[in-house]
Amino acid sequence: MDHFFVDPDIRKAKTLPGRYYYSREIFEQSKDEIFRRSWLYTCDFEDIKTPGSVFPKIQLPGFLDEPILLTRDFDDCVNCVSNVCTHRANLVQEQAGNARALRCRYHGKKFDLKGKFISMPEFEEAEGFPTEEDNLRPVEFGILGEKLVFSSLNPDISFEQFLKPVIDRVGFLPINEFTYDPNRSRDYLVNAHWALYCDNYLEGFHIPYVHPSLNEVLDYGSYTTELFDGGNLQLGIAEGGELTFDLPKDHIDYGKEVAAYYYWLFPNTMLNFYPWGLSLNVVHPIETNRTKVSFRTYVWKEELLGKGAGAGLDRVEREDEEVVESVQKGLGSTGYSRGRFSPSREQGVHQFHRMLSERISRNH
Repeated sequence: MDHFFVDPDIRKAKTLPGRYYYSREIFEQSKDEIFRRSWLYTCDFEDIKTPGSVFPKIQLPGFLDEPILLTRDFDDCVNCVSNVCTHRANLVQEQAGNARALRCRYHGKKFDLKGKFISMPEFEEAEGFPTEEDNLRPVEFGILGEKLVFSSLNPDISFEQFLKPVIDRVGFLPINEFTYDPNRSRDYLVNAHWALYCDNYLEGFHIPYVHPSLNEVLDYGSYTTELFDGGNLQLGIAEGGELTFDLPKDHIDYGKEVAAYYYWLFPNTMLNFYPWGLSLNVVHPIETNRTKVSFRTYVWKEELLGKGAGAGLDRVEREDEEVVESVQKGLGSTGYSRGRFSPSREQGVHQFHRMLSERISRNH
């Protein structure tokens, strides 16, 4: 698809065309070419805290609709497997809770908490049974800071590669001490394409024009984007006197007034670290023009809430929604085809469009 080509030189490159954000074919293609190959936030480590814990999850319901199951077995090991019975594809575990073993309620096929086959009634005369195919299929997973569990059906990169840039930079934070706060967490429905929402997140270019309150606490002139394989970091530097991180002396950013670390991990995960903790944002495609964005709040220092760049997140989100929904309407106009990138301010968007373009081309 040459018409979706994005030049690697940002000075020459054009954005993806507007019709990318309306194409049903590409939206469907992204399920296999993007999301099933990516690491997706799955659950909180607390959901599988004790031996016997079972936690079923549908990855991106209404889009991928992939049933997986997290368990902690009686060896105190965490496991992630397909939640689809290998007999007739019934969901094995439908409720979170505790169990000694897994039994499909359709025909009684039984598995241990690692997903290994135990027994099956009425199969005494079956030849060549059981085999490895009778086990629940394993799903790759990883855990960030003994707090956030991610999984992938067919990852392009290892979990260690996926998270190394984050750990290298914010590994000094005791993420395992962060506490999920449901009262400060919520979902937003945005009438725009999921990738358009990411486009907006990936540049600070719009901050002075769209976010007046955020612009007051960030030094726009010092705002930078750093690219790495699989994502990028937007480094938010505070205006004088605003809340900043207390960085270790050996930290690469020591001496800088860092107000926020904004991490984007391809394709749909944002890890926004503030001095008070973490705002995890997960972008969930629904339709070509409809997206759910889940904000999950993890608090470390409650006394710092409401201060600095991490204050007023709901207001910032509503400001983003308004402008993104406006852009979605404009992308369908005959007056727009493709745009250009600011070489100094839109490196993250350019990287994202390159990644999308490469994945669209896999089957063409």
